[in-house]
Amino acid sequence: MRQQTVYQLSIRQVLLIAFVAALFAAGGVACLNNFSNQIQHQSFAETTPEKATEEQPAGISDPQSVSDEQNNIEVYRSMSQGVAFIRTSSYQQDWYGNVEEGQRGSGSGSVIDAQGHILTNAHVVQDASKVTVSLGGEKVYPATVVGSDPDTDLAVLKIEPPRDHALTIVPFGNSDQLSVGQKVLAIGNPFGLDRTLTTGVISGLQRPIRGINGRPIEGAVQTDASINPGNSGGPLLDSRGRMIGINSQIYSRTGNSVGVGFAVPVNIAKRIVPQLIQFGEVRRPKLGVGTRSVSDLRGQGVRLPIESGLLIMNVYQGTAAAQAGLRGTSQTNYGEITMGDIITSIDGEKTDDPDDLYKILDKKQIGDTVSVEIVRDGRRTTVPVRLQPLPGSNRTTTTATPRRSF
Repeated sequence: MRQQTVYQLSIRQVLLIAFVAALFAAGGVACLNNFSNQIQHQSFAETTPEKATEEQPAGISDPQSVSDEQNNIEVYRSMSQGVAFIRTSSYQQDWYGNVEEGQRGSGSGSVIDAQGHILTNAHVVQDASKVTVSLGGEKVYPATVVGSDPDTDLAVLKIEPPRDHALTIVPFGNSDQLSVGQKVLAIGNPFGLDRTLTTGVISGLQRPIRGINGRPIEGAVQTDASINPGNSGGPLLDSRGRMIGINSQIYSRTGNSVGVGFAVPVNIAKRIVPQLIQFGEVRRPKLGVGTRSVSDLRGQGVRLPIESGLLIMNVYQGTAAAQAGLRGTSQTNYGEITMGDIITSIDGEKTDDPDDLYKILDKKQIGDTVSVEIVRDGRRTTVPVRLQPLPGSNRTTTTATPRRSF
């Protein structure tokens, strides 16, 4: 009895705080859109990812048949016209109600089809009220944000393609077939310097970085090619002129390049770009739960029956988890805590951290059935859950804040 009393007091102190945080998470869920029941894969520009991977840009010789200098020249000459100079601005209202132009920004992007779609970073167009694109020369095109995905820090813009000449399309390569030491080239607009070329090598693979909302982005490409403010969203190319990454982040204490840059793998873009163009968002399957890490709670003094896993704090109405009968943590009118299910794995993959849950679900599709192993009342059991989108509004915006709901 003595141990039971200590257990209830300890978990109450910690979980009451967690309940307050959960209220904010629940408010975020109310803003989530209705998804369709299955993911529709739409090819863009009548080019499948496989065809884009196989495409060889014209004007670029076999890198093994020319000097390194000549290869640099050919890649730049062939692909630079497909690199966009993106300028953004936001509008703000003063005390007198007058609307004036506020913060300005710039970045880079890649033309990915003949219809005028341009791939860039989500953070380049975040909070932008106005977006314009230059493809060289004095011509400036107004652009609209077709879709944005804060989880992967990718966005797609759209311009009306010029009638007097064809757009230069930057073809997709294959980021699953890269090697450390492989030559890469970056074209972008650092510090507003139009179409700057830098070269380097792949310094590392499978680096963990995070999107603008804190979500993990798996498998980032590390490079020593100089990347600076304004390069964001531009292409990281291989020696054949194919995009193998989207330059996104640098590691620096000064804000300028120190030779450690990161690019979002192009194969992630292949997966989500069709959805951004078709839906304006990425439609991902969700369980419909809010969780806390068991190891974190134990570190705060909460006594739990296992050492790792994810304690379900909330199960949201109408979600896959609710339909499968998963249980959240609750509190009685007398202040007693009833502990919810603890998720230990999904389809055999361990779930020790909320990031683990996100990574596992990101590989799934709406309609998939997964085996969720849980600990309930001290006993292990497995519950089949058919993944669904979260009910309600789920419109992805560039101003999204971090969520811990899955």
